[in-house]
Amino acid sequence: MSGHHPAPPSPATTGLGDFTTRPRALLVVAWALPVGAAGAVASWFLLRLIGLIGNLVFRQRLGTELVDPGRVHPAWWLVLGAPVLGGLAVGLLARHGSEKIRGHGMPEAIEAILTRGGVVAPRLALLKPLSAAISIGTGGPFGAEGPVIMTGGAIGSLFGQSLRLTAAERRTLLVAGSAAGMAATFDAPMASVLLAVELLLFEWRPRSLVPVVASVAVATALRVPLLGGGPVFPVDAAAVHLTPLVELLAVLCGLTGGALAVVTTWMVYRAEDAFARLPFHWMWWPALGGLVIGCGGLVEPRALGVGYDVVQQLLAGRATVSLIVGVLVVKSLIWALSLGSGTSGGVLAPVLMIGGALGAWEGMLFPSVVPGFWAMLGLAAVVGGVLRSPLTGVVFTLELTHAWDTGPALLISATSAYALSVLVLKRSLLTEKIARRGLHLTREYATDPLEAFFVREAMDAAPSTVGADDPLDGALAAACAERLRSPDRPQRLIPVLRPDGGLLGIITRRSLRAARAGGGTLTAADAARPCRLTVRGDDTLRRVACLFAEHALTSAPVVDPATGRPIGVIALRDLLHARRHQLVQEGHRERVIRPAGR
Repeated sequence: MSGHHPAPPSPATTGLGDFTTRPRALLVVAWALPVGAAGAVASWFLLRLIGLIGNLVFRQRLGTELVDPGRVHPAWWLVLGAPVLGGLAVGLLARHGSEKIRGHGMPEAIEAILTRGGVVAPRLALLKPLSAAISIGTGGPFGAEGPVIMTGGAIGSLFGQSLRLTAAERRTLLVAGSAAGMAATFDAPMASVLLAVELLLFEWRPRSLVPVVASVAVATALRVPLLGGGPVFPVDAAAVHLTPLVELLAVLCGLTGGALAVVTTWMVYRAEDAFARLPFHWMWWPALGGLVIGCGGLVEPRALGVGYDVVQQLLAGRATVSLIVGVLVVKSLIWALSLGSGTSGGVLAPVLMIGGALGAWEGMLFPSVVPGFWAMLGLAAVVGGVLRSPLTGVVFTLELTHAWDTGPALLISATSAYALSVLVLKRSLLTEKIARRGLHLTREYATDPLEAFFVREAMDAAPSTVGADDPLDGALAAACAERLRSPDRPQRLIPVLRPDGGLLGIITRRSLRAARAGGGTLTAADAARPCRLTVRGDDTLRRVACLFAEHALTSAPVVDPATGRPIGVIALRDLLHARRHQLVQEGHRERVIRPAGR
């Protein structure tokens, strides 16, 4: 690989439009600021709406604080019936409002990014939080983060649709709104940005990252007056001391968390398949899922609702064995089965509770570190395994608890869970739903090999050329035609040189046929056509690929920028040079250091 860097390409000619080369990106940052504010307000509104419905249903009073149904000891018929009525309401909203409100929100946001250019229907900005509030407020074992991600994304999309923006800019504003909503909900700005990068942006480029960070910063600042400040689940981890044994057990904790992530993901989609086989309309499925929730609530009432107070008990080390077992069994079952019914609600809060319960149970067997230590590791592991976002799982746990000294152990646990999930499952909880909608999604980030090679390394450095005054007689014309259609290495164009060696134009098969059909005595200049595109030897292959796509070409002359003289020809097939090099790097095995005597 060459160590020289080419001059930055012009956005006007490449369409790449990165932050460093397009001042318009600063306008996107400015537009992301009000989107962040709106995302924070959406988070506040959704949490208050969930609290309002929960208070009306389980306490029969007005109030907006979140309600834990298990703590208020409602009547059995209310525990059983409220989720059914909530599911019925969600089904009606989905049938007569928008089917996009079904599910936990993030796949819908991903689909809008992948296939619709960041365009979200306006009614989703209202229907998604309403359906989620009804589902969670009536006892659904879900979180608010998925719906608020979709709602914030809808707000960002609507803002982008009202302006004259490219699809890439609309997508950026959609993701900015989604990340802002999550940051305001959990006071986790860094995890929100990482979630955007690992799950939503599908790129790591300044043009999208900077606006998202700006939006998240605004949402985080507004969270304090709207929802309060400080860690959501504070844990005192100042006395953490990581020994080799603790780090080894962190691997085990991660593997068990990954296994639990695999099982719950499998249950969600087996439940979805089972509901799809029912002989009645999907509008009724959430009500049936609500019946499952109600039955689970009769067994373990603390499994109902968002469950933030249960997560706090687990992370503080105050959870009883009965609560831990109830969460692991009942919460996992009712969450997976009801989510498969197509009701509305997020996945992060249930995953936090289930992972925390697993870690708390393991903490009864493992050496004591600090209260809640193993619950934190279980939480990060299940997040990393379910979402396949290990860095998000680690940073999210740290920001929720402010237990910064546990970072290395969290990283071990989350990465172990991620590795197991990747080995066992083809797709994650999020990408499986995308695949079922006929879309292909990859979340593996790697350097584009086209960015690593220059034109001069892949071009034909000895192309055939002709002088402008050369007579286009039979021999020369036949030679040109043979070169243009050579089966071994066809040269799609032949540069025509001026007397001083500069590029006059190019001969193609079409222009050659037209000149020969005209008859008479011709020169190469008569058969030449203007050159629509030239590239430089220090351009990257990626830039050439973009230029070829923009101009609908498959080859171009390579010129020396100092003299204007052709030094080669680059064709579409030459771009495979980088791919071939990548295949060799990844597939060819060799021993570099050989034993002595060999």
